[in-house]
Amino acid sequence: MSLPDLPTLAGLARSLAVYYGQPWKTRRLRRFYRDLVRPGDLAFDVGAHVGSRTRALVAAGARVVALEPQPAFHRLLEMILPRRGVVLRREAVGARPGRLALAVSRRHPTVSSLSPDWIERVRSSSGFGDVVWDRLIEVPVTTLDLLIAEHGIPAFVKIDVEGMEAEILAGLSQPLPLVAVEYLPAAIEVAYASIARLESLGRHAYNRVEGERHGFVHAAWRDAEAMRADLTALPAGAPSGDLYARPAAAETLR
Repeated sequence: MSLPDLPTLAGLARSLAVYYGQPWKTRRLRRFYRDLVRPGDLAFDVGAHVGSRTRALVAAGARVVALEPQPAFHRLLEMILPRRGVVLRREAVGARPGRLALAVSRRHPTVSSLSPDWIERVRSSSGFGDVVWDRLIEVPVTTLDLLIAEHGIPAFVKIDVEGMEAEILAGLSQPLPLVAVEYLPAAIEVAYASIARLESLGRHAYNRVEGERHGFVHAAWRDAEAMRADLTALPAGAPSGDLYARPAAAETLR
């Protein structure tokens, strides 16, 4: 097994510092996830990166299928994720199975992406000025439907894949109990497309989390129209976050 090059090692170190360097945030994330999943629940972590979300879900008692297509991060996850309760897969997730080209930023690997359109949208925005996507890797791609057929229906799916969120939801043919997709104000169209896809599967209620605060912004969950308005009002320089969706009973949003 070849060792990562220096830019990749620097990217690994940066990501580890960001996601594990502030233990109080780790504790907050674990408390937040304990309110979302119950012991024994199945969860999918799509875009596991350095495993912080997978580890928090396992700490909450969930069984996790973690997917990370970047080779260096997959090797890291093999070393740091618990063996019990985790299935680790070196795959991306998309609208259909196959293979796709992953554009990797070795120094900023957290923003590696399968979406050329997303990269073009964000490369000139605040926070991306120093990012260079300097490597292409062909990676295998599966779908949420195929994962469900193999592992069962998850109670929670977290999707953080830099612009591919709506495409991943296109590979899902049924509503799920709880889904979280990343949103980025500089590329907010991806969040709109994700909402549209979820609504095509059934009426949903929405909330969101800003940055790494690990708490919902709104006390009451909102319908699709209200959430789109909420996202539209965000300034382009606002922090990214996670958009949460769950199926909504008709009476819930009256």
